[in-house]
Parts: sequence; structure tokens; C-alpha cells
Amino acid sequence: MSKTILLVDDSPNQMKLMQAALAGLDYNIITAEDGDQAIVQAMQHRPDLVLLDVVLPKKNGFQVCRQLKTTVETSGAKVILVSSKNQPSDRFWGMKQGADEYLTKPFEAQDLLATVQRSL
Repeated sequence: MSKTILLVDDSPNQMKLMQAALAGLDYNIITAEDGDQAIVQAMQHRPDLVLLDVVLPKKNGFQVCRQLKTTVETSGAKVILVSSKNQPSDRFWGMKQGADEYLTKPFEAQDLLATVQRSL
């Protein structure tokens, strides 16, 4: 059975980059463009993995991560924060919210793939 990955980013370009990196692999890809939509999609589809931008409209990635990790139905999902925020304090705060990994933008497709495969 293929794994489900939820991609959350408000930038169409970033979304395309993530989709391109995962193209051709046996993943079921769903998307969301803001924090609220991410929560709805996660509750509906119960993804195995969430690739989550930090800077988002409505709820930011840190808030979404914390909510996913503390909600019974979604707490099992792995969360990889994918952000242009690259300070050690950003990474620390992301991990404190429950993120499993933290990947900084811009990323190389192979780095994204390696992080996804490591998490699944």
C-alpha cells in the first residue's frame, strides 16, 4: 500500500519543486496551501508524512505541527518542516513543536527524497 504524503506550502513554485522531487514514486500526494487547510487535509486523509512550510497564511507551520502531533488521529504522522528559516533557533523551535526533521530551503531534490525516505 502506498504511503500518503501531505505537502503544505503557500508558494506554487515550492509546491511544484516538492511534487517534482516525489514524482514517479509510489506515494499518494495531497496538498494544502495554508495552515487551516493542512489540518483539514490531515484529519481527512491521515497522511503518513507531512512536508510542512513554516511561514503560512492562517496558522504557521509550528502551530500546525504542534496540533498534528497532539491530536490522536494525526499524532502518528511524521512531520518534516521545510523552511527558508535557517537559524539554529528556528530548527530548535521546530523540533520542540514535535517535528521529526527540519529541512531548509532552497533544498536539493535528492536531499528532500533522502529525508522523506528516512522518515518513512
